[in-house]
Amino acid sequence: MIRNARMDDIKAIYELLKHFAEKGLLLGRSLSSLYDQLRDFKVYEEESGEAAGQVVGVCALHVCWENLAEIRSFAVIESRQGRGIGTRLAQACLDEAVGFGIHRVFTLTYQPTFFQRLGFRHIDKNELPHKVWSDCIHCPKFPDCNEEALVWEKP
Repeated sequence: MIRNARMDDIKAIYELLKHFAEKGLLLGRSLSSLYDQLRDFKVYEEESGEAAGQVVGVCALHVCWENLAEIRSFAVIESRQGRGIGTRLAQACLDEAVGFGIHRVFTLTYQPTFFQRLGFRHIDKNELPHKVWSDCIHCPKFPDCNEEALVWEKP
């Protein structure tokens, strides 16, 4: 089940993002930033089985500019990957962007093929406004980032 994140999800979101950040697959987030940006996050919560009630996926839609948002902090626990959870989370964020009147969404990722299946296309990072790089200075890979930039535009 996909739903908006709640305060009681923050620690689970933090641990999930920390897990993938330690593998160098995404930029970790502090607890403070997660509380500050709670409204950006959607979670996938297992509805049944032994993992019922557990947050197994997370995705954030961060509004950057007038007609630009970013999908970030996107992760699905390994044991649940390949089941469409990531696709549903990303699509929920794209739908929300359109609902806000935002028709351009980008992502910085090591998984470009996943996003291309959702209609994203490669762009040069220099096409993005400088404002979007504010989080990058906190990344251990800065300034030698090797993530790929992709953009989705509402048809």
